[in-house]
Amino acid sequence: MKFIILFEDAADADPDIRKTHMAKHLHFLEENSDKIEAAGPLSDPAERGRDGLWVVNAGSEDEAERLVHKDPFWPTGLRKSYSIIKWTQVYAIGKRLFDPT
Repeated sequence: MKFIILFEDAADADPDIRKTHMAKHLHFLEENSDKIEAAGPLSDPAERGRDGLWVVNAGSEDEAERLVHKDPFWPTGLRKSYSIIKWTQVYAIGKRLFDPT
């Protein structure tokens, strides 16, 4: 199953927290590349990175949630909250993945 995980950053988080833990976070993503297909920060209108998004392929929502809690960013106070949303991908790389007939 595919899931989109949306992260909301804490407004009062240390502005350097992302930089401080980025190497560990990227290593974690690489170690879990079999499940985390894509990841990255979102940007506000001023192009400042904030919040984040993952595309995850996991057996269940519980498995996706376990990944969130293993991420080195999680215990730092950077993340205020997250949402796990089941996603049915119907289109990728110029091709339909779904036949409506």
